[in-house]
Amino acid sequence: TLEQAQANARKYGYTYGYAVNCGLQMGFEKEEELREYLDGYDQPPHTWHAMQAEGREWLDLFSPEIRSRFDYVFTDAMTWTNDKGKRMRLWIKDETEVGDPQDFMEQLVDRIVRILEDEPIDIYVNPTYLPDEINVRYDELWTEERMDRVIKALVENDIALEINCRRMIPSPAYIKHAREAGVKFTFGTNNGGSEDLGRMDYAIRMVSECGL
Repeated sequence: TLEQAQANARKYGYTYGYAVNCGLQMGFEKEEELREYLDGYDQPPHTWHAMQAEGREWLDLFSPEIRSRFDYVFTDAMTWTNDKGKRMRLWIKDETEVGDPQDFMEQLVDRIVRILEDEPIDIYVNPTYLPDEINVRYDELWTEERMDRVIKALVENDIALEINCRRMIPSPAYIKHAREAGVKFTFGTNNGGSEDLGRMDYAIRMVSECGL
């Protein structure tokens, strides 16, 4: 609950941003519903209120006016349509087609860059996420060239990069590349219950390890 999260924030000294899911098949799908929610939301002091933009359809579902009512907007590249026209949610195995891992990575990086260039967001989250099928090859598949393409788009569009404490991504190598390029960072996590909020251990460790 919001109260549990606030207690955790006070315990460890954080200012949290709380997000609502907005997009096709994910939380709010209609602007009228989202407007009604916002009209009734009593934002606690010393907190942020965020829009988690889901899928690539969110721009067609919500107007700039409704987006502007949030403190910030973030999204990820975990939902996109591949070259064969299949819409995939990468964390759902039955919806995901990897095929050739190298080709998949090229498509993934292409989609990430498009998102960063075309969507009005402040933070890119769940970065470098890979489906379970190929995640064991993370260091191999996230080549320096692929890292740099995404990092370039982050810098050019002034978008911050989340260090995700639940999935422990990006890798230290990726974070160091991003730091050298001048990328800004945020700490974040995913919905996983109060125990998942924790102390942001991975992000704090990356601050030291990567010289942030």
